Amino acid sequence: MFIVENYSLAILLCVITMLCWGSWANTTKLTSKTWRFELFYWDYGLGILLTTLVLAFTLGSTGSEGRSFLQDMKQADTANLLSSFSGGVIFNLANILLVAAIAIAGMSVAFPVGIGIALVLGVIVNYISVPRGNPVLIFGGVVLIVMAILLNAKAYQKLKSKTAVKVSEKGLLLSVLSGCFMGLFYKYVAGAMATDFNNPEKGKLTPYTALVFFSAGVVISSFLFNTIQMKRPFAGVPVSFSEYFRAKAKDHVMGILGGTVWCVGMSLSIIASGKAGPAVSYGLGQGATIVAALWGIYIWKEFDQAPPGTNRLLHLMLMLYIAGLAMIIISR
Repeated sequence: MFIVENYSLAILLCVITMLCWGSWANTTKLTSKTWRFELFYWDYGLGILLTTLVLAFTLGSTGSEGRSFLQDMKQADTANLLSSFSGGVIFNLANILLVAAIAIAGMSVAFPVGIGIALVLGVIVNYISVPRGNPVLIFGGVVLIVMAILLNAKAYQKLKSKTAVKVSEKGLLLSVLSGCFMGLFYKYVAGAMATDFNNPEKGKLTPYTALVFFSAGVVISSFLFNTIQMKRPFAGVPVSFSEYFRAKAKDHVMGILGGTVWCVGMSLSIIASGKAGPAVSYGLGQGATIVAALWGIYIWKEFDQAPPGTNRLLHLMLMLYIAGLAMIIISR
């Protein structure tokens, strides 16, 4: 199977993860105006599952290092398979809350708050689990990111006072809840994997097997979480399954594309974690906040109606994020 052999390549893959995780949500804006995110989410989950299967039977089944996907499946301990599956379930709950927050509060609010919290919590949890890297640099970077979150909250308050958005509190609350769950899922996937990808321990999983069971957790749990969302949505009226089958082909394609883009990022992060360590790999990937905020600020113009001084807060927020992520990178 394909294995990352050096730290520089691992960092490059994590940067690609950051781009993927910060950009996939744009596909929700490229669907029809009447296409609800609850319906979009079915195709999104399908895109994740298909991507992990393709990677498992290609990168995960070629080469002489490690174990091939099918071979790894046969020897895997049930506890590790369930751990990866649980990671998918936890992520799915977090992501459904995040997509709802995006729909209500916008990308430049939902991403910095939700993913910012997830980054802080995720780095702490993953570092405790696998303590790799200089803790002063890692947690120093986390402190800078917390400061960036506070600046974003201030910018959000200024926008609220100008536009009087009625559902803003709900969007912020959903972002916080999403961040709490999002910070925990990665640990369950990483914990199920072997510590040495070249010579994986018996019973443990290769990254590709872990990703397949993670994606299965996402898809299967959607039948609970997303069905509830359809019947009791956070915003708007309930939607039915019949609406999904009446959609335009473009809407289905955008959903699958969104899942594929996100999953490419997740896969590269997991593959890179063997060399970079879970805390660095996860933390750097969650720099997606920078990418998402740039989309929201400069492309989707979400803060165009904000009062004077808001843009300075947003620019300072991005600078603090960049500095914090730089510290995480050099921690190894």
